[in-house]
This record gives sequence, C-alpha cells and structure tokens, in this order.
Amino acid sequence: RFIFNLVKILYTAGWISNKQNEFFKSYGISPQQYNILRILNGADEPLNVQVIKERMIERSPNATRLMDKLCVKQYIDRLPCEHDRRVVKIAITEKGKELLNTIPKNFNKEILKNLSEKEAEKLSEILDKMR
Repeated sequence: RFIFNLVKILYTAGWISNKQNEFFKSYGISPQQYNILRILNGADEPLNVQVIKERMIERSPNATRLMDKLCVKQYIDRLPCEHDRRVVKIAITEKGKELLNTIPKNFNKEILKNLSEKEAEKLSEILDKMR
C-alpha cells in the first residue's frame, strides 16, 4: 500500500512538472530558469552561482548551463569580481525583470483548481511532514 501511494506522489510530481514546462514554454524559459530569475529578482545584490544553486527549488546539476542560456537571452548578467577574477556574480537585468512582470504570479492556480483552500493547506502540511 505504501509503495502504491509513493507511485501516486511521483506520478503527480511528473504531472505538475509537465504542466509547468508547458506553461513556461510560451515565455521561452523553463521552470528552473524562472526559479533562477525569481531568486535574483528577490536578492538585494548580485549572487554567486553556488548561492543560486542552494536557493533553487529543484537543485539542478546543470544550473550553470541554465544561467548560460539566460545570459544569451540577456535576462541575466555575469559580473566579474574586482578583487578575485575567479569569482563571478550573477545579476538580473532590466530585460529579465520585464519578463518576470509578464508572467502571472498565480500560474499554479490551474494546477490546484480542484482543491479547496482547506484541502490545499492539508496537502501542504502532509508534504512538509513527509520531507
């Protein structure tokens, strides 16, 4: 029975991932790239790559590649450190902020549409307990 429930959780995680990939495709980014932009937008200063990786919802081993693509699209900038050439900080650009402003903040509402507020809260509690 426990394995069956775990399969349902994994199936739902895949379903959510597919829905998010589909949603962000129209903006030309992935959910992981959106996460990076949100992290940088909320930061008071440019961040190094390791800090960004630590703050990501889905810790991606290819975070540097994701940032490379955001850099090519001019959504982020790489800023070399004056004191140490090995250190590079990442900052969101105005173009990146503009992109974030075009993306609805409640885009996950569709995913949760079949749950009441109480059910969503209970699900959140259960998932927290599981982790």
